[in-house]
Amino acid sequence: MTLDIALVLLLLVIALVLFITQWLRMDLVAMLMLCALALFGLVSPNEAVSGFSNPAVITVWAMFILSEGLTRAGIADSIGKKVIRLSGSHEMQMITVIMLVAGLLSAVMSNIGVVALLLPVTVEAARRCGIAPAKVLMPMAFGAMLGGLLTLIGTPPNLLVSMALEKDGQAGFHFFDFALIGLPVLLAGTVFMALIGRHLLPATDPERAGLVTSTSLSEQYGLQERIFALRLPAASLLAGRTLEASGLINTVGLMIIALTRGKETFTLPSQHTVLQAGDILLAQGKFSRFERLRSWNSLNIVREAPLLHEKLLAASVQAELELAADSPLVGDGIIHHQFREQYQLNVLAVKHAGQTHTSKLTSIILAPGDKILVQGSQTALAALVEQAAFQAVQPLCSDEVKKHYQLEERLFVLGLPADSPLVDSSFAENRLGDAFDFRLLGVFRQGDVIQQFHSDDKLQAGDLLLIQGREEDLDILRGFKQLERLDDMSPYLDLLTKGKLELVEATLHPRSKYLGQSVSALQLDKRYKVEVAAIWRQGRAYRSAIGSMLLQAGDALLIVGPKPQLAKLNSSEHLIVMNPVQVKPVNARKAPLAAGIMLLMVLLTISAILPVFLAAILAATLMVASRCLTMEQAYAAIDWRAIFLIAGMLPLGLAMEYSGTANWLANAVVAGLGQYGPLAVLAGLYWLTALGTLVIPIVALVLIMAPIALTIGTALGINGQATMMVVAVAATSLASPVSHAANTLVMGPGGYRFSDYLKVGGLLSVILFAITMLLVPLFWPVA
Repeated sequence: MTLDIALVLLLLVIALVLFITQWLRMDLVAMLMLCALALFGLVSPNEAVSGFSNPAVITVWAMFILSEGLTRAGIADSIGKKVIRLSGSHEMQMITVIMLVAGLLSAVMSNIGVVALLLPVTVEAARRCGIAPAKVLMPMAFGAMLGGLLTLIGTPPNLLVSMALEKDGQAGFHFFDFALIGLPVLLAGTVFMALIGRHLLPATDPERAGLVTSTSLSEQYGLQERIFALRLPAASLLAGRTLEASGLINTVGLMIIALTRGKETFTLPSQHTVLQAGDILLAQGKFSRFERLRSWNSLNIVREAPLLHEKLLAASVQAELELAADSPLVGDGIIHHQFREQYQLNVLAVKHAGQTHTSKLTSIILAPGDKILVQGSQTALAALVEQAAFQAVQPLCSDEVKKHYQLEERLFVLGLPADSPLVDSSFAENRLGDAFDFRLLGVFRQGDVIQQFHSDDKLQAGDLLLIQGREEDLDILRGFKQLERLDDMSPYLDLLTKGKLELVEATLHPRSKYLGQSVSALQLDKRYKVEVAAIWRQGRAYRSAIGSMLLQAGDALLIVGPKPQLAKLNSSEHLIVMNPVQVKPVNARKAPLAAGIMLLMVLLTISAILPVFLAAILAATLMVASRCLTMEQAYAAIDWRAIFLIAGMLPLGLAMEYSGTANWLANAVVAGLGQYGPLAVLAGLYWLTALGTLVIPIVALVLIMAPIALTIGTALGINGQATMMVVAVAATSLASPVSHAANTLVMGPGGYRFSDYLKVGGLLSVILFAITMLLVPLFWPVA
């Protein structure tokens, strides 16, 4: 092994670790790989950026535009709806028709685009026929992925392996060469899913079957289990406050579905709505959390905070901590109970950007050099010397704290009476700081000061709790206590059943910029005047405090709002609505023109008048010039993450070739399997690629495997097309919901778990393997 081979292998392992752990975005990993290869001299600077002008990259982005043009012209939509009418009401028939049509569309369209297009109509058809969407959504996604094997442009891996062959001086694949394997694979996959695979998918859920309505969606997500009605009494302390200032939304985590005032009802009231005595609120969330917060109202305010504070100070020290540049706290806010658990110190204030903050510390994004005022025992403070998180620890006397922080006005004592429901509860169960900006500085118990307590320690009757926070928050707690829960909320639930409010189910588009961001970042309340009521993720519904949940690919969102507002979601580029409201018919006037442009591209390619990348550019340009879509829509249609991933990983293939890494790895495969013959080597190549799809992005995997496959072919005297076809088929990732966006897209709407993909997709992968091993030697002899 040479130094260059070792270096390429090291970079390859680093890239694989980053792909698997997802510590960095896959396109960012590709860019870092591109730079590293050039820095270490494994490829020249020009070769490092050559991926951006590679014909495969050009063809891929052009195909994204073509696929979008076909969709916007109404061709795909018309086909999809006709298919639904032809699919009938029988589960087997529906699976067969949907898989075949999804496969045929994927021959000339993006797999993701096909799944996004067919998702709403498939869900609607299944529910209307009393079939669980889970029975048909995974087959539909599989059909789209298998259909990508029908043509050269069906999926990026097809283009990549063909152009790798041409670069190696061998003949690439023609337009329909992939159909020799792809068509039998699609037909076999359809038969398997219709006869066997559907029985392995989740059983029909009665709540998911039948015509989808607001009532059925509410039952499916268990929404009514978390809905309750509250009335503000005549002397409510919350009256005169806005919904935002009342703490019901941000503190308790409730969604206010409606506000009834006299004979008038306001649906999804704004956070700026001012509450009045007598208002009735229809809320959705955890009532148990609400009750736990109300129980803190049983504490009595003791007006001797200064005296007890001085006693606490006598047993403790205060210090100012300066954050180091590499501190793990940088980039986050202060979570009081976490800080105390880790350092055994209380946070009293933060100096950030020239200002002193004593409240809402969780919302302050800490930066290097910020100063944190803490209080605790001398022992805990001394332990900070060994903590690399802080570059300076400066003890402060009481006078210095008073001068710079002025904390006394924010200190008070709460007494715990014997009849309080908090008696014998642990600190972990009553982290008031999670809801309000309260910090428990110490506990006075039978004359002793207790500063160091743990989450499982119990509160006792007679305890005095020294709290830092806003006393006005105690008024909100009293206001919570005053709220009356109504036993009969049926008059208000009628909003969900009689048309004032509707429910729709949507999933995040794979190319949405909101992946990984919080639900509140969608700002559906501001943009569309609707709210996210629940999230379906990996087989279960989340219905409380979901605003701060981070959106994941495959999530299904239950959205509530007035019908006219929900109809506006259909135009959102970030959401795919499964049961759209008031859908306008697609204008299919330009459908024949779009179809003609696509046919022109195919003819130019198969007749060899233009290479596929130039034919694709011409067709994409004509799509825009003929106004099948606008230039802005064309730019938005391109999945730039995929483009940068391909362009960034292409130089790795060059480095593997130049350094001899591909030859070294290929020799290892041949040494292990070569004695059993060429078919055994091809089988090993297939399963190495197939297993790689479980954790590595498909495009990156193909670019890694291509030079190895070519070298294996040369070493054994096997036709290069045979080895590359094996890689292309094996890269059809069926057994993982995360390595292919088509699988991810149906995960939430279908209610699938990871194990469902392993079980059904794994068996189908075995069938693909058998067909590949049988047919590849037939069309591309290996001996």
